[in-house]
Amino acid sequence: VVCKSTSPVGTACRVQSILDQHCQRRGLSWRHTVVSNPEFLKEGAAIDDFMRPDCIVLGCEDPHAEAVMRSLYEPFVRNHDRILSMSRRAAEMTKYAANTFLAARISYINEIASLCEQLGVDVEQVRKGIGSDQRIGHHFIYAGCGYGGSCFPKDTLALLKTAEDYDSPTRIVEAVVKVNDTRKRAMGRKVIDALGGLDAARGKRVAMLGLTFKPNTDDMREAPSLGIIAGLQAGGAKIRAFDPEGMDEAKALLDGVEWCEDAYDAVTGAEALTIVTEWNEFRALDLERVKSLMKSPVMVDLRNIYDPDEMAAAGFRYTCVGRARAVSE
Repeated sequence: VVCKSTSPVGTACRVQSILDQHCQRRGLSWRHTVVSNPEFLKEGAAIDDFMRPDCIVLGCEDPHAEAVMRSLYEPFVRNHDRILSMSRRAAEMTKYAANTFLAARISYINEIASLCEQLGVDVEQVRKGIGSDQRIGHHFIYAGCGYGGSCFPKDTLALLKTAEDYDSPTRIVEAVVKVNDTRKRAMGRKVIDALGGLDAARGKRVAMLGLTFKPNTDDMREAPSLGIIAGLQAGGAKIRAFDPEGMDEAKALLDGVEWCEDAYDAVTGAEALTIVTEWNEFRALDLERVKSLMKSPVMVDLRNIYDPDEMAAAGFRYTCVGRARAVSE
């Protein structure tokens, strides 16, 4: 029996115990072993991750079960043996620890971005600087709206619950969750500020490009766009939205939104444009066309996909994340 999904630490052992008890009661001699085999697949790239895994974690104490699992994965690790064998509880903990660590990187760079804005520092330069350190690397250090989706929010909270159950506080994880929740609300305020404040934002039309928590998926679970839209609507703004894949999912979760056919439809008549999800098609917008369709050329780029100087040259009032203008000495 293979447990593939994220499971609380101890799940595989409990399943093993249940099977043992059932077999004993029924007098069965069926040989069975439960293996914890957590997946490390990214939404939007699951097939590629499965075919070329960074690592394969096997949680089992039975040599025969381990041999069976290794034979199953052999075609995918012929060039490099990336199979790590450990206890079942360690495998389950590995999954939680990995996702929580990645979530921590996201919350960390977002806090650094907020500080950069106050100091007049470009967070993109800082990102490249720290990412060039091989001990850190470039993954998951892009400033933005905060994390969402099905894994990071669920796994960080599950790890907090486990820590609470075992009276072993995880203060860093608590901060990661708090920073992420605060981040999403702050992004809504950033859009309102770009509109001129709460009074000015009332009745204004905001074009929102991107709704899913990340590109190349239709997943709306815990998407930052949900909190941003709620905050804007609470301030009286009207939302025109478009997402290449997530429209159907979004319609089931959001009320009072005007749904658009494409990016240019969304910006038509808008007083501000907000980029929330970094879909590739939003990286190469016809800026002259966008400006001509908008009522006022205001862009709030919450993914830093455009260059501030180029946007200024194109005639936009451009707001981004962690890239304030330099402070004079």
